[in-house]
Amino acid sequence: MKRVNLLPNLITAFGLACGLFVIFRTYTLPEQTPIYQLLFTSMLLILLAALADVLDGAVARILKHESEFGALFDSLSDAVSFGVAPSVLMLKALAPEHGTPLSFFCVVAAIAYSICGVLRLVRYNVKANIAKKNESTLRDYNKNFSGLPIPAAAGAALAVNFFLVSPRATDWFAPSAVMRSWILIAAMIAIGLLMISRVRFPSLKTLHCRVPSSYLVFFTALGAMLVLYGILHAFSLFLLIVTWSYILVGCALTITRLIAGKRSKKLEDFEPTDDE
Repeated sequence: MKRVNLLPNLITAFGLACGLFVIFRTYTLPEQTPIYQLLFTSMLLILLAALADVLDGAVARILKHESEFGALFDSLSDAVSFGVAPSVLMLKALAPEHGTPLSFFCVVAAIAYSICGVLRLVRYNVKANIAKKNESTLRDYNKNFSGLPIPAAAGAALAVNFFLVSPRATDWFAPSAVMRSWILIAAMIAIGLLMISRVRFPSLKTLHCRVPSSYLVFFTALGAMLVLYGILHAFSLFLLIVTWSYILVGCALTITRLIAGKRSKKLEDFEPTDDE
């Protein structure tokens, strides 16, 4: 029984190890290591941490071993892997000259992102504990996220960083070091603000496909081929499109609600509640 109970926490520990490995590896690699290679391997490790973040909760629910310890451990793991690691990689990739205004803003953006990520996790835990006391409230709470989830935030931040140093970006517009710095500064601050915002982002756990099985198989196969093609031929661009499309969906739904000025059946789940 003890081995079964340990399984969710072992998965969480694996995700934490991925984040810690990214941080430690960033400052132990030789200076001549290409930044593209560092970001590529770091992105893969963060994706593994995100997979572990999904699996630990799912395994805990299947085994009926959800606990406060597991929830807190998961949040601390997320804070390191998705809150600290992207900021460390940003500073490593930009390597701004010390004592310059640009270096100051780079550090401020990195700190702001990490703090917003921790605040997002704290708010999530507080609201989750409140929602658990009422079954109907819990169902509504699980429909969407209030603020950008920190794994998605980390993916978006790393995707921008990775794309800007990729050969594809160099071929398209060859961003200078200063341009890359300001783009990343703006992206990190914007992502941080989205994490602590009231913008509602859809939860993939609540998506239900009401289509015939034959169509579902076809679209699933088509989607799998597109994903495989994107990973093999345009990995940096593919990650950029996927992560930022999710952000744009949440923002577009919120803007649509504000412009419409009234509730609709499709958007009422994204309406901020009175206590928010």
